[in-house]
Amino acid sequence: MTLAQLRTFARVAKLGSVTEAAHSLGVSEPAVSAVVGALRVELGDRLFTRAGSGIRLTPGGRALAVRAEEITGLAEAIRRDVAHAGSAEHELRVVATAAFAEHAAGRVLDVFGRGAADTIDVIVEKADDIATLLRERAYDIALGARPPLAESAGFEAVPFFKYQRVMVAAARHPLSSLEGAVPMRRLMSVPWFAGPGGFEPLTEEGRWFGRLTSLPEVVELTSETDALAAVAGGEGVMLALAHVTAARVRMDAAPGDLIALPVAETPISGLWWATTLADGRASAAARLLQRFVTTAEATTAMIAPGGSRGLSRRGNKFHVALWS
Repeated sequence: MTLAQLRTFARVAKLGSVTEAAHSLGVSEPAVSAVVGALRVELGDRLFTRAGSGIRLTPGGRALAVRAEEITGLAEAIRRDVAHAGSAEHELRVVATAAFAEHAAGRVLDVFGRGAADTIDVIVEKADDIATLLRERAYDIALGARPPLAESAGFEAVPFFKYQRVMVAAARHPLSSLEGAVPMRRLMSVPWFAGPGGFEPLTEEGRWFGRLTSLPEVVELTSETDALAAVAGGEGVMLALAHVTAARVRMDAAPGDLIALPVAETPISGLWWATTLADGRASAAARLLQRFVTTAEATTAMIAPGGSRGLSRRGNKFHVALWS
């Protein structure tokens, strides 16, 4: 089998369609079918069967898909290493989920980057895509939500920060004057604000949201900071990070422009994880960062007030560039 065949099959498995894989690769559908046919003959496995408008991988097909992602990712890493072999610059590529990127990435990586890497790039992606992106070696390490457990084979995931999310509203919002727990039907009558991506299913808050018997109107803004500003203006409610909003929440005699609403099953506790390839396949810089984020120094940086440093927008993605 060839690298081109493995790359083609990895795309078929990822997209779940021969037609879409051909379109993505810029080749004809018969060409993709020919590659699949050759792999079936060589490996003695059907690899996948038709299922409605898509495909269903066989156990052998799933095994091949995982290895194909790893091998094509390694090939790309080799190309990068050879191309930059004469350069003294050390680059660390980080994929992060949105909440970590917005509220912690700048400060944590600023501290870590002093002497650890010449350049650190951070791009925000959905947690659903982390496993594939790491296997393909598009990134060295993932920070934030954990990849799907079903795809966790071959990864080392280390928890490094426990957070809580609380339901908040403006201190002058009508819900803030209610006595006792806020009924869910009342919450459903107002907009819920969220950052980009809303409630990711792989987070604890996403799982909590998925258990609701009815769903509210969710307004997704370009950042959680913007969402919180809308809530503070009296426009609705938000499941906000407790350590981010702590200084603004009105407690007893302490002034504040927000109220933490008593809602069933809240606060919601969740974890941020640092995920790398396992079995010695992660880069030295990725392993170093994975250890660093579990330290007291990193935790102090994450909970420091004042917002993230070094974080900017690039299209619909975040980008952090740091130099030692």
